[in-house]
Amino acid sequence: METFRLTVGQENQGKRLDVFVSSSVPDLSRSAVQRLVEEGNITINGGKPSKKTQMKTGDTVCVTVPDPVEMEAYPENIPLNVVYEDEDLLVVDKPKGMVVHPAPGNPDGTLVNALLYHCRGNLSGIGGVLRPGVVHRIDKDTSGLLMVAKNDFAHQHLAAQIQAHSFLRLYESVVYGGFRDDQGVVNAPIGRHPTDRKKMAVVPGGREAVTHYEVVERYPGFTHLRLKLETGRTHQIRVHMASLGHPVAGDAVYGPKKVITSLHGQCLHAKVLGFEHPRDGRYLEFSSALPDYFVKFLSDLQKQV
Repeated sequence: METFRLTVGQENQGKRLDVFVSSSVPDLSRSAVQRLVEEGNITINGGKPSKKTQMKTGDTVCVTVPDPVEMEAYPENIPLNVVYEDEDLLVVDKPKGMVVHPAPGNPDGTLVNALLYHCRGNLSGIGGVLRPGVVHRIDKDTSGLLMVAKNDFAHQHLAAQIQAHSFLRLYESVVYGGFRDDQGVVNAPIGRHPTDRKKMAVVPGGREAVTHYEVVERYPGFTHLRLKLETGRTHQIRVHMASLGHPVAGDAVYGPKKVITSLHGQCLHAKVLGFEHPRDGRYLEFSSALPDYFVKFLSDLQKQV
């Protein structure tokens, strides 16, 4: 447990509590401060405030940050759409809305919880207790194919293919706006957003990130794209498309403030996975049909043509 005692100076007069604390205590975001307020771990002059309480010069703010709670993933009997499975690996078609592995705010109901039940614990341990078998990830609100390793041998070989850019990952997406050219490449480094740590961004000195895109169909105000990942950075497609001025439809993080709520998240689907089997070198390729939410959105766009 760590405790911070802060005195409000004149320069912070009138600031909201969550803004003041998050700017004063390293590694505390505004949402984290708001949780601490709700849990009674922040006081002002000994009293319990709200997150919107405005600071007054001379106020004493006491912030108590509890020690992190150890997390562990447990098996849960959650249905899985298994596209392929053998003794070394499996390919799963993840639905939109399912988190890949447990994390603060999502301790259960994840793909990993379902995998632990389905595989009876026989998963690679390289990812640790919270990410067993997870070779690569896709976002909660991205649907589609995901590779899972059942042992460390398979995990190491599959991860090496990703590192060597020989692991085929094709996505489909609907993005805002129109493209002059039928295809293109975005080669722009990605790292943490300089002011919002929850977001990624194209930043100098970031990690190499390359996305190839191809126009599938054009609609009024939107374009249906096929995208190929050469690298696999966090939020790569979403960040790269937004950097071009063509954010993914339904993306509440990188898209316009007026979100297409009917999509319940970004219109992005991991459609194709291709790789060499780690045991015998066979090339395997799997494809996932576009899910209902994606098909309906395309149908609605087609009606506007």
